[in-house]
Amino acid sequence: MVALTLLKAFFQIGYLWLPENQVAREIRLRPLAELDGTSWFGPVFGYGGNFALFVPLGVLLFILLRRIGPVTACGFGLSLTVETLQYAFGLGRSDIDDLIFNTLGAFAGAAFASWCGPRFHRLWIWLGILTTAVFVVLAALGPRLGDPDKVKDVSAPSVTSQELPGNA
Repeated sequence: MVALTLLKAFFQIGYLWLPENQVAREIRLRPLAELDGTSWFGPVFGYGGNFALFVPLGVLLFILLRRIGPVTACGFGLSLTVETLQYAFGLGRSDIDDLIFNTLGAFAGAAFASWCGPRFHRLWIWLGILTTAVFVVLAALGPRLGDPDKVKDVSAPSVTSQELPGNA
């Protein structure tokens, strides 16, 4: 989790992000601002990714704390710490949406673990270990996982057929 939030300037997985674009110091306080963009991919990747990143944390913390409220508070506190450190060290964009979706992810993970009950606790722990191992392999492979010539800039406005010359 720390690697994906604070250390993206130092490694890459395929071409999901460029490390040089991660050295930034910016605060974004307008909730859901990404929905104003021209691409559907940005919000899905950003919001979904932040949510999904904290679900395993919520599950694992629930195994330790056994209560959803404290787990959600821990998810909020950890997310706030990460956003603060990103700003302090210029290692990312501190965004209110990250705080919101990280906290929701921790809550959802805790609720899911509570719903499944203790018989699955060992499974969640092993899945956490497996996920960490997969992440290490992906980070080790780095840019070899993609073709830079096939990367599309989803932040650039797309051209429609009506905007092409000769189309009226």
